Amino acid sequence: MLAVTGIEGLFDVRADGVVAEEEGLRGKPAPDMFLAAAQALGVGPASGAVFEDAEAGVAAARAGAFGWVVGVDRTGHADALRRHGADIVVGDLGELLGER
Repeated sequence: MLAVTGIEGLFDVRADGVVAEEEGLRGKPAPDMFLAAAQALGVGPASGAVFEDAEAGVAAARAGAFGWVVGVDRTGHADALRRHGADIVVGDLGELLGER
């Protein structure tokens, strides 16, 4: 997706299914992928933020002890995102910037 949209160069680290398979990382709700990304960036989880639209992803971020977990409610499941550990739930990331 990053290459298709032409923004691949804007990211220092990629943690996706390919990386997970190569490194033997467990999938969500295990925090492995988020922790691997934080480590590659040289950031401790407590100093990091995760933005996730899936309940399993929110649960993974919480299990990884990330400092801020943002649930992105694209399908009307804000309450479930909160129950799984989101610190805040937004309908659109622009809300975090006061754009919506």
